[in-house]
Amino acid sequence: MLLYNSLTRKKEEFIPREAGNVSMYTCGPTVYHFAHIGNLRTYAMEDVLEKYLRYLGNDVKRVMNITDVGHLSSDGDTGEDKMLKGARREHKTVLEIAKFYTDAFFADCERLNIKKPDVIEPATACIDEFIAMIKTLLEKGYAYEAGGNVYFDTSKLSKYYVFGDFTEEDLEVGVRDTVEEDKSKRNKADFVLWFTKSKFDDQELKWNSPWGVGYPGWHIECSCIASKHLGEYLDIHCGGIDNAFPHHTNEIAQSEATFGHEWCKYWFHVHHLNTNSGKMSKSKGEFLTVSLLMERGYDPLIYRFFCMQSHYRKNLVFSWENLDNAKTAYEKLVARVAALKPAGEKIDAAAFAEGKRRFTDALDNDLNTSLAVTALYDVFKLDTSDDTKIALIRDFERVLDLGLIEAAEKIKNQEKSDAPDVDPELLAYINEKIEARRAAKKEKNFALADAIREELLAKGITLVDTREGTKFTIA
Repeated sequence: MLLYNSLTRKKEEFIPREAGNVSMYTCGPTVYHFAHIGNLRTYAMEDVLEKYLRYLGNDVKRVMNITDVGHLSSDGDTGEDKMLKGARREHKTVLEIAKFYTDAFFADCERLNIKKPDVIEPATACIDEFIAMIKTLLEKGYAYEAGGNVYFDTSKLSKYYVFGDFTEEDLEVGVRDTVEEDKSKRNKADFVLWFTKSKFDDQELKWNSPWGVGYPGWHIECSCIASKHLGEYLDIHCGGIDNAFPHHTNEIAQSEATFGHEWCKYWFHVHHLNTNSGKMSKSKGEFLTVSLLMERGYDPLIYRFFCMQSHYRKNLVFSWENLDNAKTAYEKLVARVAALKPAGEKIDAAAFAEGKRRFTDALDNDLNTSLAVTALYDVFKLDTSDDTKIALIRDFERVLDLGLIEAAEKIKNQEKSDAPDVDPELLAYINEKIEARRAAKKEKNFALADAIREELLAKGITLVDTREGTKFTIA
């Protein structure tokens, strides 16, 4: 399997440190508001990656953090404390806000068939681990105290900007209006590990530490939660592309300074979901949620399908027109699945292998879900039995998880309830003739197919061929 590694900026064969076992860390949400569908694109693509790694026979242990404390807009103690912002907005405590939006996040994930991680750890449960790592960084000379806070000293690293050719000028104060100078820093790129002095004097969650009563910086939580559950080495770390700098850059800095060796070999970053006005963001006030899509009549799995039609390393443009196109395509796909008629035949091993090869070729090439969806459509073109086609679709759904089989069953059940009230013996006769006609057409024996149609018509039974299969009416 080839994956694009953001760290080396090239496709590489994915080889876990221990064959058959993958340690995977995914950055979780800051639970101060509902996740928007841009956030959820990242989690959906991470879900496909995890399920494909399992599909290939790996045992995957995936860990996710929940940011339920702090998380400022930048590392200079600037912007708004997001958890405080949510608490003030809804007149609740920070912990009440965290609980409500954590539950809401996983409810949205369930609607999108996103598997829960094996380990979910809130930041507030790991204060001792944060303090221990910060102590180690101070002892090794990678951190310093200043102005009541503890900072990581980026000047001690041989290379800090690991994800791109950034320079110190990229962080010049005043380049962006949101940047405020932190005069306690030795270097512009330094970041806070622990706050005891902050402009947020009313911070609700604080803990005792060797440096005074305070709370952790944002970046320290992921390093500690990952190492707590996965050890000092990670196979793959995932997240949105906007986290590559500074969040993931800082995670690497503090983790490798602590452990003294390479921390994570592969980095998987999902690109943005944009609207016509730019990147989707909660800070803009209005943003799209799964609940809003449902209110507008869209099955959440249509959004999952929409995401899969594009490569994860391409920005995806959302519009209602684009989602409508995905909805139409999804519903037609479900109808084609529903039209398959299993007959209890033995699975065609050669056809199954060919269909599966096309699917794995797509996902082995940097998780190309767009081509994997094409491979799904190609199943219907295979010269093989419907039983084999259904088996292939079930197999692909272990990864894509689009709910196709379940949705097709609903259509079939609805058709049964809408079917004319026909004597069971007559219904069996009609279905037998429809199947015989289908087989005749497949063998290009059109004379026999026409004869079957005429035989039924003589009995007052009219056949109607549709994209969803052959229907009938009785005069």
